[in-house]
Amino acid sequence: MTYSGAVRVGGPANVHELTDLMISKVAVGSMNNNAYLLRCRDTGEQLLIDAAAEPQTLLRLIGDDGIASVVTTHRHGDHWQALADVVAATGARTYAGRYDAEGIPVPTDVLLDDGDTVRVGRVELTARHLVGHTPGSIALVYDDPHGHPHVFTGDCLFPGGVGNTWKDPEAFASLINDVEEKLFGRLPDETWVYPGHGNDTTLGNERPHLAEWRERGW
Repeated sequence: MTYSGAVRVGGPANVHELTDLMISKVAVGSMNNNAYLLRCRDTGEQLLIDAAAEPQTLLRLIGDDGIASVVTTHRHGDHWQALADVVAATGARTYAGRYDAEGIPVPTDVLLDDGDTVRVGRVELTARHLVGHTPGSIALVYDDPHGHPHVFTGDCLFPGGVGNTWKDPEAFASLINDVEEKLFGRLPDETWVYPGHGNDTTLGNERPHLAEWRERGW
């Protein structure tokens, strides 16, 4: 099946097969959240990004192999509704941004700062701290040695704009500055973007609109 990134709540996962990593995307919950299961193809180790909702759906996706870790991209409740149940069922180690961990009701085992490495088997992901949607939002970048980068952006970058900053000019300026510097400024147009809700995009699709986003203020 060709990967499109288009999923719906109640529907099947869409699987992106890379050389070293398999990425399974599923939509869950009343806010159409995306959860991503990453599997190292060499070791079989798995990592979940955002145990957002519907723990039984996520546990079926995870399967009998379990997960070693789960990363919560940020503190908003729609991204951790299933976290307690998933951790209880799997014993997974929990990761979150240092400045958002206090807002997540499940204890965080590993606090992430900008530039920290998160591993799933032999695959390395780099955490990027993006401030504005929340104080401690984290994006995860996988720089595929066999192709282009992939970035899991939580609610910080979507097709058509950055995440919600609730008309707060300072928060918006912070978020768009971080997104422009740490994602658009360091990664090529081919970079695949996996957001916390809705369809995927690429940095190349969004890059021409950065000035427009700045001008409109959201």
